[in-house]
Amino acid sequence: MKINDSLDLQPLPGATFGGLVRVSGAVDAAVEALEADPEPLLRAFYDCDGLLVLPNMHAITGRPDLLVRLSRLFGPEVEDYRRTLTERTMVHDTVSEIFIVANRPPVNRAPPARPEPPYTEDGSLPVQFPHRRGWHTDQSFRRPPPDISLFYAVVPTPKGQGQTLYADGIAAYDALSPAMKERVERLEGIHVLPGKGRSEQAVRAGETPEPLLPHQRPQRQPVVRVHPVTDKRALYLCEAGQMDWVEGPFVGMQPGPDGDGAALLYELMRHFTQPRFVHVQEWTAGDLVIYDNRSLIHAATWFDAEANGRVMWRTTVRGNPGDAYTGESRSWIPEAAAG
Repeated sequence: MKINDSLDLQPLPGATFGGLVRVSGAVDAAVEALEADPEPLLRAFYDCDGLLVLPNMHAITGRPDLLVRLSRLFGPEVEDYRRTLTERTMVHDTVSEIFIVANRPPVNRAPPARPEPPYTEDGSLPVQFPHRRGWHTDQSFRRPPPDISLFYAVVPTPKGQGQTLYADGIAAYDALSPAMKERVERLEGIHVLPGKGRSEQAVRAGETPEPLLPHQRPQRQPVVRVHPVTDKRALYLCEAGQMDWVEGPFVGMQPGPDGDGAALLYELMRHFTQPRFVHVQEWTAGDLVIYDNRSLIHAATWFDAEANGRVMWRTTVRGNPGDAYTGESRSWIPEAAAG
């Protein structure tokens, strides 16, 4: 299927959702064409439940502005990380809309732990929670949370390591039983900034939660989000590290890692991350993935950080979180939170 003269859309191999977009000709020319008429690409993105993979976008490495220009097609605002509380070492030197994910100084972000055996019966990559940890959606600890992220491979790891897993919250919601849909329809999750002593692991270890500034307070988010563009319902929740296990993980349910809220979260996350709902992204240099945080979750996988360097760039698009957030000030801005 043609998106335009430069872009061709195909099903994403091996996945039940998502699309593969191949660019013919120069990347900068393709970006210019999309800026003139972005609607076909946006339609393809939402038709594919919010996941597009664009290989061979190597020009972005030398022209990081192209990544920002592509990002602007998807929403009115691309986050400028120098205007937030992001560590400066994790912000691109010349393009401040780019967040750097890397495992070499000055960023030095370590990969997740390697899952312990047993692996899946056929020897394939384990993806399902709780064997696979780290499932989340970007910045769910903020209100309003972001809409869309673009993730670009500058220096990926060798195949078989450092993959990114994406799970489809729309298909996962559709596959819930009627009883479970009714149970979660008006439920709210409590999301929190990681590293504050409120994760499942921290609570189980008996750590004392850190004091939170007003702009770091836990935020309530609907477990079922109605997409503002497609009107489709999707599951919206994270797991151990980005949910609040002191007051939550759910409003109105028994808190803590051994309460009925935890039991429900485990049940939902096991369902959400079944292999039938998951795409495994094996990265090649120049790959660009565009994903919808309003309806997808993702997880990073282990790689040998001593033997391999990894550099990825991410942009974050905001502006259309849905009616539930209309008129809200931004929770993560200190002045707005204090007011």
